[in-house]
Amino acid sequence: MEPVNTSFTRLLGITVPVVSPPMALATTTHHAAEATRGGGFGFLGAAFTPPEKLREDLASLRKTYPDLGDKPLPVGVGLIAWMLDADEEAAKAKIDAILDNNVKAFWLAFGTDIHRWIQYARTSPGTARSQHKPLIFVQATSVDEALLAANEWKADVIVAQGTEAGGHGGAHAPSTFTFVSELLAALPPNNAPPILAAGGLANGTQAAAYLTLGAAGVVLGTRFTLTPECPWPPAEHKPVLLAANSGSTVRTLAMDYALGLYGWPEGLNGRGIRNKIYEDLEGGVSHETLRERFAKAAEEGSTEYAVIFSGQGVTLMHEIKPVKEVMEELHADIVRQLRRSQGLLQV
Repeated sequence: MEPVNTSFTRLLGITVPVVSPPMALATTTHHAAEATRGGGFGFLGAAFTPPEKLREDLASLRKTYPDLGDKPLPVGVGLIAWMLDADEEAAKAKIDAILDNNVKAFWLAFGTDIHRWIQYARTSPGTARSQHKPLIFVQATSVDEALLAANEWKADVIVAQGTEAGGHGGAHAPSTFTFVSELLAALPPNNAPPILAAGGLANGTQAAAYLTLGAAGVVLGTRFTLTPECPWPPAEHKPVLLAANSGSTVRTLAMDYALGLYGWPEGLNGRGIRNKIYEDLEGGVSHETLRERFAKAAEEGSTEYAVIFSGQGVTLMHEIKPVKEVMEELHADIVRQLRRSQGLLQV
């Protein structure tokens, strides 16, 4: 596999500048490992995973690498910062599990005091015990937040998440293209952390465009849910995603209300498939009724009231295939498009 050479691929020692992100309940250690085995890099979303279960899962994954020794486990783990704030003891236990298992990277998003947890990850007893200090990824939803993470928090990687992204993100975030462009213009050309473009991406052609813009890599979330390894959405939800287009999604907190999940900091919401959950909330239906209808639909296997997070790039996704194959396909498309673009300079 021909490597794509960026500051990000050099930092992680990978060949494909593509990340499968930490999507809570939609990734497993196997899912993350397959993304890395495909040449990119995979994350486990552990926001709802109890500390001991996380520790067990990571230890079990290490056993699948018999020749790894004490080298870093070649996956990352992602946590949601405001949920860490809600239970400090459990939060520290989770981070310690990450550190004790010598995981290669740690992703933080969505909080009012993210820096607190970066400091803990860098100074805790677990860090002293670890053979490797994990690379810190910070997901940002505004240029100001991204610059703070880069300049003050000294994050190793910045994920610039635009409004097109599925799942949770900034309610008023700029488009991914605008966000990445503005951020690159604001950072020094040298000695800045790698910037990853996230939001609305579906294929390698788009990824190549962001690389030529100046991003060091890209993040695709929805594409990696359309894989056999993804445990969520349930199987009946995947046809909904395959049939969707860019106009099928909406930014809202309706899906969180249906799940009974409250606590997102101001300015954050989620993007998912527009369905009866959103329509009922807009029509004045109570949160309690939304939860009841969601629960009933889940029992019946109906998608009418299903929570299906999705980015706008879903319109370009047409099949379900294994994570490793998705990564290899993205790599081939990136290389092909970068080679094709060289022809623009020929006379």
